[in-house]
Order: sequence, then structure tokens, then C-alpha cells
Amino acid sequence: MSSVLAGAGARIPVSVLTGFLGSGKTTVLNHLVRSPDMARALVVINEFGTVGLDHELIARSNEDLVVEMIGGCLCCTIRGDLSRTLRDAPWRFAREGQCWFDRVVIETTGLADPAPILHTLMTDPQLEPLYRLDAVIATVDAAAGMATLDAQPEAVKQAAVADRLLLTKTDLADPAGQNAIRDRLAALNPAAPVIAVTDGAVDPALLFEVGLWDPAGKSDDVRRWLADEAYDAGHHHHGHHHHHDANRHDNGIRATCLTFDTPLEPLAFDRWLGLLTMFKGADLLRVKGIVNLAGHDAPVVVHGVQHVFHPPVELERWPSDDRRTRMVFITRDIDPEELRGTLALMTMGLSGVGLQGLIESVAQGMPT
Repeated sequence: MSSVLAGAGARIPVSVLTGFLGSGKTTVLNHLVRSPDMARALVVINEFGTVGLDHELIARSNEDLVVEMIGGCLCCTIRGDLSRTLRDAPWRFAREGQCWFDRVVIETTGLADPAPILHTLMTDPQLEPLYRLDAVIATVDAAAGMATLDAQPEAVKQAAVADRLLLTKTDLADPAGQNAIRDRLAALNPAAPVIAVTDGAVDPALLFEVGLWDPAGKSDDVRRWLADEAYDAGHHHHGHHHHHDANRHDNGIRATCLTFDTPLEPLAFDRWLGLLTMFKGADLLRVKGIVNLAGHDAPVVVHGVQHVFHPPVELERWPSDDRRTRMVFITRDIDPEELRGTLALMTMGLSGVGLQGLIESVAQGMPT
């Protein structure tokens, strides 16, 4: 399993840029491609179907793939198959037989759910040796964002699964409006830093290399990737009910972090994830975790997006003295206590002490 990890640094990081129509995503991208830090980036603009994007970066053409240079970046627009494009890219765009890009940014159209792109990166065996997911970046309009989140469930989902949130058009929003949207984003997605952007200008360093693999440390930076301490603050501070209210508008989408002090039984954990994805897959928007499995010296990192989980990766060592299992869930209409209860049931069995009341409530909530 650790062979996956051996080449983590060698694999090309992929960032997925998402955000609702009109949220300033295109302006951000147009700015980014002209940045010297992006000179070795391949930008893939994923145009679904016949939706024409009003994009400075797109040359009009009837081809499935359009390629042009902008700044130092190679920009390609695809209407076809993303996995085929990514598979072919290193040699298709080679210079003197060498792959010249060391970063990929995939921009999705505004209505798009980023999940299928993440699934492609997580499951395509031919992409696995070439690429690694760095981060999901979502743009949110500071001025119109509240209205968009109210009207568009897709926009809520984009913001909820992001690793980084870009607050655009801050010059057009009054301070009260900005605070309101910041609060809403914090309730939806406590771990994602919110970065204010003016006229599309953003420092690429804030957006890139924020995933699990840290090139500077040449190892995995679980703490940065999981950001589980962001959840504690909100949880104890507000108490359960207030927390629920904050998210009541957002289609039942909420973020929660579960911790387990005792090592989990590997088979039971595996079965639990399997059941969870089978019954609740559509509503597990994103799952990230570092898991202490009984009988393993090193932790296992899990990452899932809806019903698709990346094959678990065993780390070389624990990143800190904290040996607890920590799992972050972004879910829709799932009570976090139900998650905790079902896992406790499966891993500890009925011998677990003090589970009587829980068992009944879990049994009611579980498909029989």
C-alpha cells in the first residue's frame, strides 16, 4: 500500500476550481494564468455539453480539445473525456519528449458538481501514477453570494466540499453583507480558509500545495489537510443546537469531525465505510480522515467523495503524538451522532459499555 505513497512527490498536483456562474471564477483564472508561478501549469477548462463559456482563455472551435498558450500557461478546453485528456496530456503536450507542466488546474463550468472530476482523479488507475489531487477551490461572490446560496443547492455543495474558499467582488459588498456570508461559509465549511479576492487577484501560493502531500517537507502534512482543530472550536463553543440552526438553510449540509480514542477493528471499519457509502453515498459529500487501525503501527488516510473512496493510503508514521482516529465528514441530512453510533456498534460490537440507549436510536435510523 505504501508504494502509492512512494511517488506522491513525483505526481503532478491537480487543483479543481469551482464556483457558481458569475462568482468571478473566470476573472480569477484569467489573473492566475498570467502569474509567473503558473508558468508550468496546464489549465484544463472543462466545458460540459454545449454551454459556451464567455472565457478570455477559450479560442472558438468545434474541436473536442482546443489548446492555446496564455502567459506561461497552456490552456486547453475540453468538451470530451477528462480522464482521456489527462492521461494523454504529459506526452501530447511534451516538449523535447519531456512533460513540461508540473501543475494542473481544472476549471469546471458554474453549474457543475465537482464530484465527478474528483471521482475521475480518485479511481482512474491510469491517472493514479501521474496525478494527485491537491485541492478543491471554490469562488463565492461576496455581493450576490447569499442569494446564490439560497437559490442554488449546487452552489452550497461547491462551497461545502472546498479546501479553499475565494471571496470575490469584496469591493462591491458592504461590511455587514461580507460578515454575513463569511459566517455562513464558516458554518458550512469550518476548515476552509476564506481568502478575499479583488479584481480576480489572488496569490497562487495561498491556493496551491495545500493538499495532503507537502513538497516542502517531502512528506504528508495530515494536519494541514485535515484541519480537524477547526471543528473543535465551533463545536464546543456553540453547542449542538446553535450549530444546527446555522446550517438549517443550507439543505441540511453540515461539517463535523468525529474522533475515536481506541484503535478501530480494520474489518469492521471497512464494512462500516462500505455500508455508509452504499446507503448514504449521495449525501456523504466529502470524507477525510486519519484512522488508527488495530494491528497497524502507522495510520491510514481515507478520502471519499460521495460513494467513491480513494484506496486507503498507509502513512510511513504518525504525524504527531495524537494517535486518535479523526474523521471529518461533510454530509447532507445525516446526523453526525448516527455516524458515530453506527461505527461504534460495528467496531465495538454490542459489548461496548453504555451503548444501550444509543443502540435503539441507531437501530431506528439504520436501514434494516
